[in-house]
Amino acid sequence: MTAVQETQTAAPSARPVVRRRRLRKPSVGAVIVYAASAALAVLWLLPLLWALSTSFKVETEASLGQDIHWIPQDWSLEGYRTLFERGDHLTWMINSTIVSTIVTVLTLVLCVSAAYGFSRFEFPGKRIIFGAIIAGLMVPGQALIIPLFDLVNDLHLAGTYWGLALPQVVAPVMVFILKRFFDAIPKDYEEAAKLDGAGHLRVLWNVILPLSGPIMAAVGIFTFIGSWNNFLWPLLVATDPSMMTLPVGLGVVSGGYGLFYAQNMAAAILGALPLLIIFLIFQKQIVKGVAGVGLK
Repeated sequence: MTAVQETQTAAPSARPVVRRRRLRKPSVGAVIVYAASAALAVLWLLPLLWALSTSFKVETEASLGQDIHWIPQDWSLEGYRTLFERGDHLTWMINSTIVSTIVTVLTLVLCVSAAYGFSRFEFPGKRIIFGAIIAGLMVPGQALIIPLFDLVNDLHLAGTYWGLALPQVVAPVMVFILKRFFDAIPKDYEEAAKLDGAGHLRVLWNVILPLSGPIMAAVGIFTFIGSWNNFLWPLLVATDPSMMTLPVGLGVVSGGYGLFYAQNMAAAILGALPLLIIFLIFQKQIVKGVAGVGLK
């Protein structure tokens, strides 16, 4: 009985020792990096905030002849209302979504196939062909506009979704990024799958692609954004106003009636809003994909 009482009285005295972590002072290099990042963030956000503020102003206040005000004196939706009255924004947004989706899907299929082939197979002329693909990065897209337009015209694809999408399915940089990622994947996984009787397509589908989720998401999102923002090619090929994409439609509507700053800023906000939503939703995948390529 005495031993039990001693145990009970001794138990409360055994308290866990809580160690306090000392806060480390950030190094000079970290402070410089954070300060530079904050400065760049401010520089990138200021134009967007200015465009958003200007889009809610009346035209007389938004014109450059007036004093500059970050906060509108008279809040107005005049710029947005004018855009929706003069254009078919729902049709343009649907067209942009369809074209960008086609471009993204085809780019992923072709680039993944090419990158996997260059990463895992040996064949004559491999380095020469891969070098020729990478050399395509040095050719500006504007230099190919005329021959591509002639080709699309000869194939009677002008004014169609395929005519808008197919010439954009050229992404040497995506082949390079995916190949670099595939090179970093250990071949032990593939060899284990091949021992179970898996072929190359099954290995690609069941082994490589599940391990490449972040980089696939990053490549797909960057491709979608690039196609969505493309202005010059849809402007040339969309012969029918009903086939215009959102950037082209907004450009025609906002630029066809003179220079109106509030209206132009409203068009810019409407064009960037879908991309901003996509980026916020898939931000983690983009960061993981880019970081994975950088580390490997």
